Amino acid sequence: MLGGDSGRLARGRTYARAGRTHDLVVGGSGVTAKVTGSRPRPYVISLKLGRFGEAVWEKALAGMAGQARYAAELLDGRMPQDIDAVFRAAGVSLFPESRKDLTTSCSCPDWGDPCKHVAATHYVLGEALDGDPFLLFELRGRTKAQVLEALRAARGGEAVRARRPATQRAKTQEARARPEVVGVKPGKLTEVNYDQPRAPLPTMSFSFDAPVVPGAVLRQLGAPGSWGAEDSPGEVLAPNVRAAAEVARRIALQEPGDLVEDVGATRTRRRSRKRGGG
Repeated sequence: MLGGDSGRLARGRTYARAGRTHDLVVGGSGVTAKVTGSRPRPYVISLKLGRFGEAVWEKALAGMAGQARYAAELLDGRMPQDIDAVFRAAGVSLFPESRKDLTTSCSCPDWGDPCKHVAATHYVLGEALDGDPFLLFELRGRTKAQVLEALRAARGGEAVRARRPATQRAKTQEARARPEVVGVKPGKLTEVNYDQPRAPLPTMSFSFDAPVVPGAVLRQLGAPGSWGAEDSPGEVLAPNVRAAAEVARRIALQEPGDLVEDVGATRTRRRSRKRGGG
């Protein structure tokens, strides 16, 4: 659909992937977007797709409403894969087939058609249409709400049933079966009872058993990219971690012992091993 110079298309794809296309707005009057290029001020892009007349839309809507499968999928929020067959029966195509189906403009000085900024907008618009194909209806002159309302009116009570297929009915039943969440209304607080628990706190227990493999987490993390020491972080830091854990255990269990001396001894032993002293 794009056509044009392959170099511009490639640069447009690069712009789109780099997130330079922003402020994309899709509406009945067309598509507008901004693309940040080499200059500080973004370029303004406009794309317009030919809108169908009233007679074309009447034929297309009659074709959609005339087949239960189309109506069911559309009213369920899904675009039928072969939806274009309905529009071709009305003498048009929902999808643009050539460059002449699109009117484009860009505020950049590039004479190319499309320029890389328009090309970038095409790629982003394609992603938007993949996420919501109903935007094509709006570009052709009818919003999604208008199309669905026309289908409901054409099919009457049958459209109401089509609006709720088996999957949606199952979700509704599941929601009804879900237990109601009980609300909680806090009582009046005063300065006296502000920090008092409203119910007894659960009994807490702690374990200070030494790990089976000391320094396992350090070994799993490995060495960061900026690590320059010959020994790994696990070898360097594990003794300190073990010493700190032992200090914490003694404090928690109120065991006697010179904690500062223990930490110093651990560091001395580590330095001694570095020098080859055992």
